[in-house]
Amino acid sequence: MNIALFGTSADPPSIGHQQILQWLDNHYDRVLVWVSDNPFKTHQASLSDRLTMMELTIAAIQPPAQTIGLHPELSDPRTINTVEKAKELLPHANFTLVIGGDLVTQLTTWYRAPDLLQQVKLLVVPRQGVTITESDIERLVNMGTEVAIAPESTSIPNVSSSDYRNNGNSSVIIPTVAAYIQRESLYAWPKSPAP
Repeated sequence: MNIALFGTSADPPSIGHQQILQWLDNHYDRVLVWVSDNPFKTHQASLSDRLTMMELTIAAIQPPAQTIGLHPELSDPRTINTVEKAKELLPHANFTLVIGGDLVTQLTTWYRAPDLLQQVKLLVVPRQGVTITESDIERLVNMGTEVAIAPESTSIPNVSSSDYRNNGNSSVIIPTVAAYIQRESLYAWPKSPAP
């Protein structure tokens, strides 16, 4: 069984996250999704709110997702711990960790990166404006993993959660998430100066 592991900080989840999940739903036996605190970032919304927003994002996938499951029990700031929990859940599965192209160079600095890379394959999703070099891929392969690059058609749209956090750009999130954010008053932006 081929399992995709998709973790994100989801602060908030964007249409890019949803698009990747739709693609994974069609290409893997199961997709395990979790939301966690990223040790490299400061989060504005609580983990509980980010989990709810990811639930809404998955629920809005059309046609409805067949293989995607949200697994809060996998949440951990250290990906190696998440992978070990996933292996307890599905001991005979083949795991592929899904990462954005912007994380390729950072991945080697992650906690216990060599151990992690010997336990999973990698699927790198290209990101507009990010160059993935052959030497970066080679470095990961030399640490013991197999690396695949997702087709350009799965490229993450040129949007990011920070577009919403920093500017309130609601075109980067789905309407149900926008409504949840508004209802819970999760993010605030500087007011524009009066004319």
